[in-house]
Amino acid sequence: MVRIGNCSGFYGDRLSAMRELLEGAGGDQRLDYLTGDYLAELTMLILGKDTCKDPALGYARTFVTQVEQCLGLALEKGVKIVSNAGGLNPAGLAARLREVAEALGLDAKIAHVEGDDLRGKVDTLGLAHPDHGSPLTANAYLGAFGIAAALGAGTDVVVTGRVTDASLVVGPAIHAFGWTPEQYDELAGAVVAGHVIECGTQATGGNFSGFLTLPDRRKPLAFPVAEVAADGSCVITKQAGTGGAVTVDTVTAQLVYEIQTTRYLNPDVTVDLATVTLAQAGDDRVSVTGVRGFGPPEALKVCLNYVGGWRNSVELVLTGLDIEEKAAWIRQQVEESLGDDRPARLEWSETVLPREDAPTEEQGATLLRLNAFDPEPDPVGKGLTGPIIELALASYPGFAVTRPPAPGTPYGIYTPGYVPRDAVEHTVVHADGRREVIADPVVRRVTSGLDTPSPGGSGYSTSEGAAAYGSTSEAAAAYGATRGVPLGTFVYARSGDKGGDANLGLWVEHEDDEKYDARVAWLLATITEDTVRRLVPEAAGLDIEVYPLPNLGGVNVLVRGLLGAGVAATSRFDPQAKGFGEWLRSRTIRVPEELL
Repeated sequence: MVRIGNCSGFYGDRLSAMRELLEGAGGDQRLDYLTGDYLAELTMLILGKDTCKDPALGYARTFVTQVEQCLGLALEKGVKIVSNAGGLNPAGLAARLREVAEALGLDAKIAHVEGDDLRGKVDTLGLAHPDHGSPLTANAYLGAFGIAAALGAGTDVVVTGRVTDASLVVGPAIHAFGWTPEQYDELAGAVVAGHVIECGTQATGGNFSGFLTLPDRRKPLAFPVAEVAADGSCVITKQAGTGGAVTVDTVTAQLVYEIQTTRYLNPDVTVDLATVTLAQAGDDRVSVTGVRGFGPPEALKVCLNYVGGWRNSVELVLTGLDIEEKAAWIRQQVEESLGDDRPARLEWSETVLPREDAPTEEQGATLLRLNAFDPEPDPVGKGLTGPIIELALASYPGFAVTRPPAPGTPYGIYTPGYVPRDAVEHTVVHADGRREVIADPVVRRVTSGLDTPSPGGSGYSTSEGAAAYGSTSEAAAAYGATRGVPLGTFVYARSGDKGGDANLGLWVEHEDDEKYDARVAWLLATITEDTVRRLVPEAAGLDIEVYPLPNLGGVNVLVRGLLGAGVAATSRFDPQAKGFGEWLRSRTIRVPEELL
């Protein structure tokens, strides 16, 4: 068994986390490896902008600070560090870390993994966008065997570019146990372990619907640890005395986060999420067993970020009475004043009425947002804000904006791409400068549609799941009397973004063992495409897919296109769908009385 801790879930996560984990890594709390995940689709865009200012940048600079503070302690305790903080410039990060080690007087072997950056192959691979041209960033998602090779050469610190988040855990496990590329079940188990701990404290109570059940919310939440065994099974835990909790529900919350179908594709293996079994194995210990794996996909996914244009927004404050009339007047005035020079796209928010007879002015006001997008900066700069501010004394009573006029900012558009596996040269640059190209595994063809969504788009309504659990009307008839209550009465949720799609995991909480099975059967029968459309009016006209996960007591839902062109280009109130699940839990649904 190897113990792998994770100290970062995003670029900007708790700076002290690396030291916290290393200082707690003693005795039976030892760590063999420490990972850090710094990359996301939006982060790649941010790093791409950094390289436009300075080609020597392009990596997560906070990681340098962490290593500077903790490298000596990691070497002293024999903990290897593996991180994707290299972003667009893993070679530059490795060189910077060698400077840090030398300045500290430490003898550390530092290697990096590269080959994911495809900006030099845009034309040959056909990655240019018909509207936005060449991508600002183009990075294939690499697997874990390069990390394993670097560790096999005695490396102390491995930094990578765009590997999959789970690969940071899979690589150390491959090295520790000598797994071959065709040990799919073992690889799949390690992918699940990596997916659970990749977002740091989200596995120990962060962003958790059941946060009220956490034992002591005054303590900072712990970063998680995965104890990975040679057969690919694992136990998710945390260091003793730290905050948060590790329960079946906190682990489920992260397991269903930002997945798509029940098949979780990684460069090294396809994971069948319907085979994952979770069980409470002690205080703050959850076992993960039974994971099955299949051959990897025939193509590699690519993260593509394009410069979409320029955007800006104005927030107008509407106070008191006649809110709808005030909103209509200012909209008319702005639309007319912009005339033919208006930005290419204008989007107004809906008018929400404030509280009646409000005891404070703030509670008696509401915001009206105008979002503007254009290929050029001027129409969303003074071309937008100038005409609006000119109306300050000539419009509705109480005219106010939440901030002074600001220039527009560039925005990016993310889209996934796919390239042949042989188009990518997965390469390790070892500490001694030796370059090693990692052979691509022989792809065993994936059968039975394991690598694709179910035919027809909706994995639930077209799959065996619907037949197994019945329709909503059948479930209602079987249970008898129902009551309208919030969905979150006994259902937890975790949501997020996958490009322009919103991902939503729903599952039954594990607090009530007596009613758990019946509640799960009800949820699986109830959460269908039609139910989601009723609960989410914004999804009108969008494709919805529902995938049952009875082993986890829930379902995974995808709302395609809810976030438009993705986080950097959408004007949606919740651009990354982080609150989407919590809002859905607040929606009223008919639930059988006997389940309450």
